[in-house]
Amino acid sequence: MQTSTNQEKNRDHYEKKYSEFSIKNILFWLNHLEEFLSSATKTETSWFGMYKNDFAQKIRGKTVLELGCGDCTNAAVMAALGAEVYANDIADSSGEIIKALNQNHNFRHPIVFVKGDFINNKLASQSFDYVVGKAFLHHLTVSTEKEFLKETGRLLKADGEARFFEPAVNNRFLDEVRWHIPVPGRPSKLQKTAFKNWKENDPHPDRSFSSRHFEAAGKDLFEEVEIHPIGTLERFHRILPKNKWNGKFRRWALKNEKYIPGSLNRSIARSQLIIYRNPS
Repeated sequence: MQTSTNQEKNRDHYEKKYSEFSIKNILFWLNHLEEFLSSATKTETSWFGMYKNDFAQKIRGKTVLELGCGDCTNAAVMAALGAEVYANDIADSSGEIIKALNQNHNFRHPIVFVKGDFINNKLASQSFDYVVGKAFLHHLTVSTEKEFLKETGRLLKADGEARFFEPAVNNRFLDEVRWHIPVPGRPSKLQKTAFKNWKENDPHPDRSFSSRHFEAAGKDLFEEVEIHPIGTLERFHRILPKNKWNGKFRRWALKNEKYIPGSLNRSIARSQLIIYRNPS
């Protein structure tokens, strides 16, 4: 029941969110792709993480499946880079965005929309070089996540790779502090009524986002698991003024966090890149 309710909440939330989505910005970024990626992968944690270790080069000419394609920006970028992209989302409105993108941009391979619940897909086994999700797994309950990862393993080629960018919660104190700081779209926990109302409408289930959890989940189904902590320093940009120095701090932080000792980096990181290889 919890899984079904959560999926319905996700579908309803994102149907509404993307029903009137404009592709204007995406088309602009596609037409300035090199400039866009150069900026995004140096400043934004999700782009920095997902495209870590030359991902943009690796997917050229490869077949990629994106789970939870959402507003389809990442699917479009991967297709513009030369990948053959299949994109899945539980919200039909994402399919309408893909239709509009295919009509307005000359991709080498038009993006294929895989409609509905991923568990019920009819895709052939070992079809994909990469299966990716950009801030996707944390929308699933743990039991549903296991089904998704099992299906991911079925769809990957023998030498394929699953790559997920997700939040990281490895420090309870920092996590509690985070809930007390309001951000756009989410009130502070101190605002009890507003926070309760936000929580009731939040499509994210209560579950673990720890690196240890994602390691254990991966080791049940894959022979090789990598966790890359991301955003240890960058997370503090939220307490800085929103000006040009904020962007400069973010770029500096993402570039230099690799020098932080591993255990500390993992404990404080805001996000993580999760890589699974060799389905067992």
